[in-house]
Amino acid sequence: MKPHVLIVEDNELVTGALRILFEETGHRVSVAHSVTEAIAAGRASAPDLLLLDLSLPDGDGLEVSRALMALGIKPRATVAITGSDDEASIERCSKAGITAVMVKPISTGELLAKAQEWLAT
Repeated sequence: MKPHVLIVEDNELVTGALRILFEETGHRVSVAHSVTEAIAAGRASAPDLLLLDLSLPDGDGLEVSRALMALGIKPRATVAITGSDDEASIERCSKAGITAVMVKPISTGELLAKAQEWLAT
């Protein structure tokens, strides 16, 4: 079965591009634009890889990771996608059990290479 990637991002241009990128490389993709949608999508089909924007219209993206973990849903990797790489944000992600933090704009080549590593474990 194809690895499931859940993309949680409120920018539709970004989600569209990431959807195409992952679908074209053999992944099953779900997209959510808010914390509420992301939790519902994760419950409906547990993701293997969770790509998580930290700033969502209805809250902090880390809420998605916490809620899914509370439901016993643990992706192989959860990656925070953010516009800031300040120490406080990175520390907050680390404490939340985030696998990696990637700063926008993200290199698609780097993201695919890392995704392959994360999904291989």
